[in-house]
Amino acid sequence: MAEQLTRLWVGIDAGKAHHWLAAVDETGATIWSKKVPNDESEILTALGEILALCDQVHWAVDIAGTASALLLALLATHGQQAVYVPGRTVNRMSGSYRGEAKTDARDAYVIADTARLRRDFTSIRVPAQLAADLALLTAHRTDLIADRVRMLNRLRDMLTGIFPALERAFDYTDHKGALILLTRHQTPAAIRRHGQARLTTWLKGRNVRNPDAVAATALQAARTQHVTLPGQDVAAGIVADIATQILALDDRLKHVDEQIRRTFRTHPQAHIIESLPGMGPILGAEFIVAAGDLGSYAGAGHLASAAGLVPVPRDSGRRTGNLHRPKRYSRRLRRVFYLSAQTSIIREGPNRDYYVKKRAEGCKHVQAVIALARRRVDVLWALLRDGRLFTPHPPVAQAA
Repeated sequence: MAEQLTRLWVGIDAGKAHHWLAAVDETGATIWSKKVPNDESEILTALGEILALCDQVHWAVDIAGTASALLLALLATHGQQAVYVPGRTVNRMSGSYRGEAKTDARDAYVIADTARLRRDFTSIRVPAQLAADLALLTAHRTDLIADRVRMLNRLRDMLTGIFPALERAFDYTDHKGALILLTRHQTPAAIRRHGQARLTTWLKGRNVRNPDAVAATALQAARTQHVTLPGQDVAAGIVADIATQILALDDRLKHVDEQIRRTFRTHPQAHIIESLPGMGPILGAEFIVAAGDLGSYAGAGHLASAAGLVPVPRDSGRRTGNLHRPKRYSRRLRRVFYLSAQTSIIREGPNRDYYVKKRAEGCKHVQAVIALARRRVDVLWALLRDGRLFTPHPPVAQAA
């Protein structure tokens, strides 16, 4: 038995209220399996029992988010390293084991045995304080943006039902003046009743940019509709409420963006990341969170591969040379490089020149942006490695 317990693999089926931990030996036999509440003292007790069985323990978990944050932090404080086994992998591997029942104990066993058989899973590193702060702030920002999109869609739908001409008149996505207008004037009759001069004065008093143009556009839309639609008054009140919420949400987003900006710029290499065209503080913060510890990448190629920017072959029979996007990559990291590359081509410079070159070679827009994103990975890696800022022209090597 002592020889069997030279190494153990522990699979963790993580949950909000509790986790199920299962330990297997080198033969795949279950040595220890228990339901553990998501509580510090309970987790520490379970860790003590497992570590007492063996000197070398390999940990694997199926969730690397908030549900497992306490568990992962406790593992890190005890010098233990965990790997991430994606849920999709667990589901596929489950079909290879006997039985069709799905329980937490079985899932934990599958995670443990999968980690025993495979050595290619990504290690989970508990982030430092700065990375943890940025992760929370960027996740909160993403939630706020999703709420804003949902409310904008609802606003457009409600406005189309009572005043379609006004819904078409403005792009409410980034037109604050139009949203301010809707907080008080939502129907054709109300806009006509106030008239151009009064509308302009009212908008000017609320610091709306170009109040004359906003008032004129709204009045022009109001003159095209004179019929009163069913439910118009109730819908108008709802439109005003949604517009008010969107404006308040915009203020919250500005506050969060400022928090992200201040936090990101405390990073020792923030000025280097921000020097790359298209990489502002928001995307820079997203990069720090998505990339994690850059020391875990052997080179720029591995970072690009993690971002899904290195195609992989999918050959079958006589069909060879088929390159496709990999299935396993960080979509968040890919988004950072794609959006920053797309932003960088707006202005003249080496990024736009490379994009134009790829378009001239026959690449479509998305293909050219992806090619540029892959090139920018190498550039950013070199900047961070050498500790220097981006310059439009590469530095000239000095003779020894």
